[in-house]
Amino acid sequence: MKSLLALCAVQVTRYQTLACRALASLPRELYPALFRAAFMNGRTLVLQALVQTWPFPCLSFRQLLPQPKQMGWPEKPRKESVQAVILALLAAPRRKPHLRVLDMTGFLDASCGQDPTTMSMWARSVAVARTCLSAQTQARAAQRLAKRRKLEPQVPVASPVEVHTDLLVNRTSYSVLKEALLTSTCGPLRLRCRDLWAEELSGPSTVALLELLDPVCLRQVDLRFNNLGLSGLCMVVPHMAKFTHLLSLKLQYSNVDVRRLTTEAEGSFQHFVSAIGQLKCLKELNMGSSRLSGRLHQLLSGLQGPLESLELPFCALLSGDLSYLAQSPHATHLKKLDLSGNKLSGDLLGPFQKLLREASASLLCLDVTECQLMDVHLVSILPTLCSCTHLRYIGLYGNPIASAGLKTLLQHLQALSELQLVVYPVPVDCYKDLPWPPTSASLLEGTVDEEKLGSVQAELQQLIEAIQRRDVLWTMDIYGHNSFDYFSL
Repeated sequence: MKSLLALCAVQVTRYQTLACRALASLPRELYPALFRAAFMNGRTLVLQALVQTWPFPCLSFRQLLPQPKQMGWPEKPRKESVQAVILALLAAPRRKPHLRVLDMTGFLDASCGQDPTTMSMWARSVAVARTCLSAQTQARAAQRLAKRRKLEPQVPVASPVEVHTDLLVNRTSYSVLKEALLTSTCGPLRLRCRDLWAEELSGPSTVALLELLDPVCLRQVDLRFNNLGLSGLCMVVPHMAKFTHLLSLKLQYSNVDVRRLTTEAEGSFQHFVSAIGQLKCLKELNMGSSRLSGRLHQLLSGLQGPLESLELPFCALLSGDLSYLAQSPHATHLKKLDLSGNKLSGDLLGPFQKLLREASASLLCLDVTECQLMDVHLVSILPTLCSCTHLRYIGLYGNPIASAGLKTLLQHLQALSELQLVVYPVPVDCYKDLPWPPTSASLLEGTVDEEKLGSVQAELQQLIEAIQRRDVLWTMDIYGHNSFDYFSL
């Protein structure tokens, strides 16, 4: 339920012209509520006026807007609201400016959405970069004009404003973002990157970008679909050692295969291992789709501290890899573990259970999508799974589990009081003509008996209500669960 202050702020910002005129006479304590109301409802004139007259040193989206786990948090924010805030940075201030930091971080989307009413991270990144460049152009024009008039050079604001944001860069936006980072070091708007997503960039381009980032602000680097290989990673990762607060490194789809290395490639692997060992604060590592068979010990043993999030989907892990992990210092600190796409139903089942036992006191999120787990395997791991008393998320999609297995799972998991979300597979008894044992491809592409599936889902819902756990979402939707990002745990 909204507070009386929030309701009043919504009404005040509806009349934008009047609200803008009244800002000068309003107490500064009302600014946060007015900003929240204007942003959530797309009152662009009020937003620009609020930013231009902001009475505090910092304007933070994360502090002013509803939090991700609260009702109303805009994961993909309204385009006009974000644009209004960005454009306000270019306008001349209405009075002596107090704003020193604009923090636009905190939105959870990392993709270019198709909704034209929202603004994706890629679009925000480009818009902020162009605004920084425009601000620099305006400042230089003002200085040239002042010089011609033989006046002291004037700049638009008394002190530069730091713009903290998360950046998504690909080949299309690389040039403008690189130029903005290069010029903002001395411009009126100083671009500061907190989380960097870089897609489909070459090794040299990635290095050039990293060299321009503030060494203190960066906390996450996500290099996805870059096809760098071991040689490319050896070029890029050593340049990350300067980032003193880098907590998360994601290198999925980097074209790494350490199963049959040449002498030269073995040297590259050792160089890469040494480079990630220099990241002093690393807490999250994602090596998705890297073939790491038998080499996990070498990869992780050189890290300077235990990981809290480890994502190893489709990494062709062997039983020895999980045995090492279960005995390593990382096991008892893991909050998030992703082993999707590794066959846990064979030799890995025993080490997997041991790993779960070791991680039971800390584990919050477990993803075992497409791990070839059947009912018999599920039954064997249920006692260990239920010992992970703090679990919030379990991902089981793409496993050949029957409806009976899902019902057994549901009944056992009622004891996990913190559980919020279970992503379950289409039960194998709800397919038509499914080959046995089914492959991941047949589970994903097979023909589903929709009538039978509907009946099973209704039975599951009845069980959920019977055990009074309607607070847990059981779904077959594998997308849109960003709230279990490491930094939000």
